[in-house]
Amino acid sequence: MSSNLAYHGPTGDYFADNAATGTWNAYIDRPAMLDLIGNVDGQQILDAGCGAGHHAASLVDRGASVLGLEGSAALVEHARSRLDDRAEIRHCDLDEPLDTLADSSFDGVLCALVLHHLRSRTKFLSEVFRVLRPGGWFAISTTHPTSDWQCFNDSYFSQEWVDLALRDGTHTIHYQRMTLEAILSEVLSAGFVLERLVEPRPAETLREVNPAAYNELLQHPSLLALRLRRP
Repeated sequence: MSSNLAYHGPTGDYFADNAATGTWNAYIDRPAMLDLIGNVDGQQILDAGCGAGHHAASLVDRGASVLGLEGSAALVEHARSRLDDRAEIRHCDLDEPLDTLADSSFDGVLCALVLHHLRSRTKFLSEVFRVLRPGGWFAISTTHPTSDWQCFNDSYFSQEWVDLALRDGTHTIHYQRMTLEAILSEVLSAGFVLERLVEPRPAETLREVNPAAYNELLQHPSLLALRLRRP
């Protein structure tokens, strides 16, 4: 989740629940990102924008030591409850420098569905590069530019800040649209090397839970995921 969104009280509870069972989170993003990351046994990992701690819990289960950073106080509490003492969770604004983190201190950095919420992406990417060890991996997921283009039915090249209404009819997510060119330009300009680009399909398990959603999401991209490396 974003560092610049204050998901307090019931709103934070909603986003925590949605991350647990929502289609994009549970059946597209999380399976795709864990596959993209691969083996993490014994690694020190930074989960930047850890939300309610679902990714962090999966990484800990796979043998990693995880530090989670999250900008929403409500989601910090959800993450701490989920992980207990298995991982450290800190309240942190990702639009600000990560001054408490030492240079070259992590084997990998995960940034799942967060980048499009940040207003200081250049600064954030520079900080990620700094805290990664040489050869370390950086895994990102974000909204797919084509999905945004279809949703808002305007110019593909729009970089406007938008509010996307969620299916509950009450909540929205606020983020900046980015083209594929913009996403790749920003991460490559920060010094990273692209190892893999994925347009995640829904996990097979969604077919059993919601066949209609599964079939729909096989027809068009929804998310974009990148695995990068610090040289």
